Amino acid sequence: MLRHFDEELQQLKNDILKMGALAQEAIINSVDALKNRDKAAAKKVIDSDIEMDKLELAIDDKCLDLIALHQPMAKDLRFIATAIKMNAELERIGDLAVDVAQRALAISDKPLLKPLVDIPILAEVAKRMVAGAIESFIKGDTELAKKVVLSDPEADTLKRSVEKELIYDYMMKDGSTADRAVPLLLAARHLERVCDHAVSMAENIIYMVDAKVVRHHPEELK
Repeated sequence: MLRHFDEELQQLKNDILKMGALAQEAIINSVDALKNRDKAAAKKVIDSDIEMDKLELAIDDKCLDLIALHQPMAKDLRFIATAIKMNAELERIGDLAVDVAQRALAISDKPLLKPLVDIPILAEVAKRMVAGAIESFIKGDTELAKKVVLSDPEADTLKRSVEKELIYDYMMKDGSTADRAVPLLLAARHLERVCDHAVSMAENIIYMVDAKVVRHHPEELK
């Protein structure tokens, strides 16, 4: 019975890994669609969200079955509870990638306002943070989880840089640029929210491993 339970926990890890891979792929593809004003690529990201939604429901069912059938305690219970939370965070990240893809559609028939610099960098930060959260979950590595949490200021700085440039250098100087600037502004905000979800995952992983609550308590990271 114990061996069977361990195998099911490993399969749950694999499912979270798959969910994380889909989320990271969606982030990069949505930003590529934005950079290239590629309608087909944007629609592909939007359509791919169906797979993530199906996987999210399957993972939730698996977690509830594990709790009901095995009545896990302590560390195992925290692991499953964390998997449930991560599953929800990753599904929301997929939704945010769809949001970015929709912004790509909004500007697909218009000249690009400016070469995109900070937004692709922000996308890489977001992908790195999500990857770090997934790896820390699989390995039970709290030091890696802490690095994810401490990366959040970098994402905030990049988002503010995008906002400052688009608002002050474009929209305030020429209101006619708004229809091209606003989708980029929103895309940056969507990506920054991806980073926030990665932070939430990392905080939950720290609790999973150490039973320590660091949410709203950054001093606990030291």
